[in-house]
Amino acid sequence: MKLKIGLVGMGGIGNVHAAAYMKDELAELVAVCDVRKERVDAATEKYGVRGYESLEQMLANEDLDIVDVTTSGYENGSWHFEPTMEALEAGKHVLCEKPLSNNIEECREMVRVAAKKKLYLGCNLNHYFSETSRLAKQLMADDKIGETVYALFKTGFDGGEFTYGGKGSARFQQAYGHMKAFLTHPFSVMRHFCGDITHIQSFSTKPGFRKNKGDLLLSVNSVHVRFADDTVGYLLSQRGDAMWGLGGWWSFEVAGSKGTFCIENCVEKLTYWGAPTKDGKPEPVVTNTGITNFEQTFPDRIHAFLEDVTNKVHPEHIRASGRDALATMEYIFAVIDSYEQGGELVRPHALPAAHGDPVVERI
Repeated sequence: MKLKIGLVGMGGIGNVHAAAYMKDELAELVAVCDVRKERVDAATEKYGVRGYESLEQMLANEDLDIVDVTTSGYENGSWHFEPTMEALEAGKHVLCEKPLSNNIEECREMVRVAAKKKLYLGCNLNHYFSETSRLAKQLMADDKIGETVYALFKTGFDGGEFTYGGKGSARFQQAYGHMKAFLTHPFSVMRHFCGDITHIQSFSTKPGFRKNKGDLLLSVNSVHVRFADDTVGYLLSQRGDAMWGLGGWWSFEVAGSKGTFCIENCVEKLTYWGAPTKDGKPEPVVTNTGITNFEQTFPDRIHAFLEDVTNKVHPEHIRASGRDALATMEYIFAVIDSYEQGGELVRPHALPAAHGDPVVERI
């Protein structure tokens, strides 16, 4: 039986989600909601669903399995908490856009309430729902990487002083706006492949052409990390301050004792270098997926959430869970703390304990 979906927030991302649900065999998009009537009207006509101007109305009139929250807000996340909590209190499973919230206390509360009510809370950490990431994960599962040594992540937007358009909108013109809105993705990928991060050191800045315009945004983030298994890592992110070189706008490299992989442009290319043996140094193996459209990650991630709910996976074991999203925000707030302390080493706040599933995890 198809899961009945109610979608909150019909801006650009909301319509991307809606299009994915319309094509997914596990979903039935039955209603949309937005505080802007013109968006509701456009969506109801386009998708042939019912429309509401408040979540309260939608919950009162629709029998929903899942509420998908795609609202925006300050730093792209300040309007996530209220609708997510309203849906959870109504007993609905929730898929929330990233970041979970721009407020760390709200993030923790969302995860706490979902766990208490035994409801599914997922987040759109879509950057590792790709063919390149699947192939890279398989390399690790097949012991082609071995003991991990380091992880390198570069991500952001091409740009420079010639294309700089000045300060952003008030909703985004905060010093930590780029960190909160954008670092969720690289941190989610680093954790997906290398595990929990235990130590963070950050140096963040912005170029002179931003400073000269009174731009508050700390648009360049240089972050050194240590993982729980002693792997070291580095994250470099910038928001249109320079042109990226090798690897494109999104590249991730993991090196280990038996081999190294690098993903370029998120969905496009994977290269694997096997470690030298007594027989010599193997030739690199290059996989070009032929995929260049990043938006393909959205339906893949959404389908994974629908699969997990349909299959009644234990809430702690769903892919890209609220707890996973909370981890990224704990790292981001550790980055902020380190920056404010002049680059001091910071340990991220501990995640809530996982309790496990006694049915499937026999000890």
